[in-house]
Formats: sequence, structure tokens, C-alpha cells
Amino acid sequence: MEYSIQQLSHLAGVSTRTLRWYDKIGLLKPSRTADSGYRYYGPAEVDRLQDILYYRALGVELARIKAVLDAPSFDRLAALRGHLSALEAEHARISGLISSVKETILSEERKEVMSDESKFQAFKRRVVEENERLYGAEVREKYGGREMEQANRAVMGLTREQYQEWNQLGLEIQAALEHAVSQGANPAGETGQALARLHRRWLTITGNRYDAAKHMGLAELYLSDGRFTAYYDKTLPGCARFLRDAVVFWAEKL
Repeated sequence: MEYSIQQLSHLAGVSTRTLRWYDKIGLLKPSRTADSGYRYYGPAEVDRLQDILYYRALGVELARIKAVLDAPSFDRLAALRGHLSALEAEHARISGLISSVKETILSEERKEVMSDESKFQAFKRRVVEENERLYGAEVREKYGGREMEQANRAVMGLTREQYQEWNQLGLEIQAALEHAVSQGANPAGETGQALARLHRRWLTITGNRYDAAKHMGLAELYLSDGRFTAYYDKTLPGCARFLRDAVVFWAEKL
């Protein structure tokens, strides 16, 4: 089936001006242009526009989207799975925020005063519940219930200061990864070593004894599990692989 630019605009919910801009920058070319100058799009272009819109929903810049889609190694099915994982994670985050707002509204309506500690404990419980929903069954099947229970206790045992540091380290790791990948850094170099150390601190912030084998096993999941890959690659593809490679190289050397 073939669509005119107006028809595709209506179908996809984007303006014809946007489609013309995508054509101008080489992101989405029409399958043909009639003598009249009208643009027409076929099934391949519709699929590509869908891919573009998925990446845009995740906040990826147009230039980066073009580079990813034009790469010879681009795997559409793998990309779609990554999009799904990222969107599910975002859905879970928003659901958690909705629950928090509802709980606060209920407290206000009842004229109850929630202490800061109560709010913090409720938030940690939601984190644990969401981790159980997303990963609980798989972790229990692969590693046993003890590992999952330890992880849950670690979250619930975080002090407010530890939780703030945990979150801040997560942001630092992501920013450092994106910088490393964009600069073409070597995971076996100083940048990779620094990232492996940051990640180690993130894992052991509750005081758990460091286990290099477990660290490397977790890092392997960042490539084998699309949900983890989508999390680290949400802005720049290659971040999950860089972190995995850095941890595998440095874990036993730290």
C-alpha cells in the first residue's frame, strides 16, 4: 500500500512539515516523488517512520536515530524489543509516581500527616514491589529465592543518605557511559576502570561484601537481557556493552 504525505501524516499523527524535514535531512525519504512533486511512501517507509517515532519517544536525537537506523548491523526486531523494555520501565516508573500521589492525596484528605520517614519507607516498598514484578520470577528461577530476598532487604535497609547516593551514582554511571561511548574510549583503559569502580560502589553501597564473579555475572545480563540493555542504551546505543566489557575486564583487578 502507498500513502501520500497527507495520508501518512494522518496515519502517524505527525505533521506534513515534520515529514518534509525528515526527507530534507535524509532521515525518511519517500519511496517516490511524482512529477507533481508529491511525496509517496510505501511499507518500508512506514516501518522506518514507526522506528523513528519509537526512538523519539525515548528522547533520542534525530542525528543519532539516523545513524542507528542506517547502520548495517541494525536489527529491527531487537530494537523493538528494546523499545518495549524501555517503555515498560517508564510505565512502571509512572505507575509508581501515580501510586505515590494517590497515597499522598488520601493522607491529605484524611488530614493525616505522613512523616518523611514513612514516605521514604513507602517509596522503598514500591521499588521492591516493582523489582519483584519485573525480575522476581526470573531471579528466583536462575539464582534461587535467597538472592532475591537479599536484594529486597538491601533496598529496604537503605538509609535516606544511602538512597540518595545510590541514585546519584546511577546518574553518574549513565553520564560517564555516554561520554565514554561518544568519545570511543577503551573499556580496558582508565575510563573503563573508573566506570567499573563506580559500578562496584553502586552495588556495595549497603555494605555487602564485594564478589567479582557476581559483578561480572550481573554485567553479562546487561547484554543478554533486553530490559537492561534498553535502560543503559536509552540515549546512546553501546553503553550497555561498554559497561559489560569494562566490568568483565576490571572486576577481578579492582
